[in-house]
This record gives sequence, structure tokens and C-alpha cells, in this order.
Amino acid sequence: MKDLAPSPTTLDPIEIASIDEIRALQLERMQWSLRHAYDNVPMYKQRFDQAGVHPDDLHALTDLAKFPFTTKSDLRDNYPFGLFAVPREQIVRLHASSGTTGKPTVVGYTRNDIDMWADMVARSMRASGTKPGDIAHIAYGYGLFTGGLGAHYGAERLGCSVVPVSGGMTERQVTLIEDFRPTTIMVTPSYMLNILEQYEKAGIDPRKCSLEVGIFGAEPWTNAMRAEVEEAFDMHAVDIYGLSEILGPGVANECVETKDGLHIWEDHFYPEIIDPETDEVLHDGEMGELVFTTITKEGLPMIRYRTRDLTRLLPGTARSMRRMEKITGRSDDMIILRGVNIFPTQVEEQVLSMPELAPHFQIELTRDGRMDAMVVHVEATDKAASDQARAVAAKALTHKIKSVIGVSTTVTVGTPGSVERSQGKARRVIDKRPKE
Repeated sequence: MKDLAPSPTTLDPIEIASIDEIRALQLERMQWSLRHAYDNVPMYKQRFDQAGVHPDDLHALTDLAKFPFTTKSDLRDNYPFGLFAVPREQIVRLHASSGTTGKPTVVGYTRNDIDMWADMVARSMRASGTKPGDIAHIAYGYGLFTGGLGAHYGAERLGCSVVPVSGGMTERQVTLIEDFRPTTIMVTPSYMLNILEQYEKAGIDPRKCSLEVGIFGAEPWTNAMRAEVEEAFDMHAVDIYGLSEILGPGVANECVETKDGLHIWEDHFYPEIIDPETDEVLHDGEMGELVFTTITKEGLPMIRYRTRDLTRLLPGTARSMRRMEKITGRSDDMIILRGVNIFPTQVEEQVLSMPELAPHFQIELTRDGRMDAMVVHVEATDKAASDQARAVAAKALTHKIKSVIGVSTTVTVGTPGSVERSQGKARRVIDKRPKE
């Protein structure tokens, strides 16, 4: 793989500023953001007043702990525009969730918000090793999902030539990569596995393709998957983090020279880690739920937004700003099976440790009487597709899950292609348990 570390002269000065400079900037901007939310969003004024706090009470960053949290349900309860802090006419773009579990969550951006978003994605891409003049193949979905357009504007801001492919049509994805020769691809990690599979079907060596860096986000993925993709394509694979409520992609990103966690762009987003059970703020280095406060957003300020993502905060390395560890899972995606906490990423690690298995899986949860049961559906590679080989692999994976994760499960190893493929975000868990 090429050395893609950016030159220090290309970095924004704040990326390598002193911690004191960063904290002073954060305090100034946070005081503005709290006042902006309090003065312009009725929900925040009501919540602050109920909690007995006022924006003027923030004298130090630690004072943020006095202020109430914001949750996803708050966006649904104020659907569609109730949390906007500017007149609707100043909102230049709207994005929204699918709304499959109820009312969609709606987010809005002013012109300044859009410019900041483009800057943060451009910064993230530069940290990943992408340079002005590179061709960026964007296979995130376009539309109401923030991934495609967020990546697109950032790539243009960096000075890239953009190929706005969106998701799906995997055969065409490979054709365009081979014909246009992009150096960067932005895509969900599960869909990158589909692209790899298409390369293999087409008989094309992926290691000879033009891609130098993959910027993967929108779902948790493991270092085992990083190793799999980097070996298959002879390219760097880095993690980008974002969520629409806070911005979209570009809140944090790994640096290609270290790949040791995602640097949070703290000049725009202030992170906290809390105990999801007690709501207590934890010290850096402790594992818990990630909480973000936006400190420059105009259209939709978010004060102490609970992401439900589980991670921990670490000191900066390649940049001065703090890092967050790769997301291990979400508190609301955690499977509790017979008293054992399980995350899909833990199962993924075990699947990827077996060369006879393809890197595709689904977890099915059922209930037999009063007992919950878990079935892990995986598939064999072409070289291990015989009935006997699949039976051996099923037994081996069952043992791995029991010994490493600590839960008994049933494993089915299907023939190649039998597991549902992702066309965007992977559907890792199918919960068929009756609703209580």
C-alpha cells in the first residue's frame, strides 16, 4: 500500500493546535450554542428552565453536565421542524430518516451549516489519504440519507473529481471503478464486501484496481474486516463517523498514518462519554455511551445528544483532538441473550476468523417458550461448499461463539450466495421474538 499520509502543511491549523487552544475555542463556541438553542428552540428553553440551568451557567466545559440530554424521540416528538433554531426559510437543505419505526427524524441545514459540513468531510477525506485532484467513487446512498450528498460536497470541497454512483447495481460499480480508475471509494463496509464479491465473479484481480483508500462508515465494522479488505484490494481502509442528528458523515475520522481510532473534529463537536444506565459523565478512557453537543451549528443545534453508540475517548495522536475508539456497537442494538450481552461485531470477528466462510452473516433471534434462541446464518466459500465441509465449519463456528462470546447458538452454513446481501447498510439482526 502507498504511503498516503498528508503533509502537515495541508492541515487546518486547529488540527494540530495545543489542547489549551482547542478547549478555549470549545468553551467560547459552546456558550454561543447553548444561548442559540435556548433563545430560539422552545423545547430547549423549557428543558433548561425545568432543570434549573441557564446558558450563562456554563463557565467551564465541565458545566455542560448540568444541562439535560436530547434523544432521538425528541426529534420525532417535534416533527417536522420544531427543533429548528432559525426561520424555515433559512434552511437550505432537509434530510430525514426512513421512518420505518415511526415518524422520521428530520434535520435541517443553513448555508453556513452546509459549508461547515463540506469542510469537515473534506478534512476527513484528507486525513484518510485522499488528495485534491483524486477521483472519488461515492457509493453511499443519495437522497434523504445524509451519506451520499454529505460525501459528495466534501469531495468537491477537497478538489476531487466525483463519481456519484450511489448504492446498488454492483456489477456497474466494478465497471466504473475499472474504467474511471478512482483512487478513493466511500461506501458502507458491508457493501464493499459485495463489490469484492463482484470482482471475484468477474474474474478481475481487485489488487490490481486503482483504489488506494476506502472510507467506510454508516455501520460498525471490525479491524478484522479492515484486514480482509486491505489484503483483498491492497489499499488502506479507514473509518469515518457521523450521524444525521449531529451533522452526517464527517464528525470524526481515522488518520491513515495511524488507524488507531477516529479523531473527533472538536472545533465543531464536543464529545462526552456517559454511563448509559446512570447518565453519569465518565472519564476519558472509560467505555460508555457517546454524547455530542454541536457548538457551531445554526439550523439544528443539538445539546448533549445521546447517540446510543458505545465507545471511549482517548488522547490525540496524529492530530491534537481526542480520538474515539471504533464503535463496538449501539446500546439499542445490543442483544441480550440469556443474560449475555452480544454485539453483531463480536459475531463478525468470529466469522472473519474462518477462511472457509464468506464475510456475510445474519443473526436471527427467536423464542421457544420462555427461552430466547439465536441462529447465526453464514455461508461457505466456493472451496468449502460441500455438505461435509459446511457441517465442519458450522461446528467450528458454534464452538468459537461459545468460547469467545459465551453463549450457545445454532449455526447454519449455507451454500455460497445464500445470505442476504447489503445494498447499503447491512441488516445484521432479524428479531422474530414476540413483542412484550
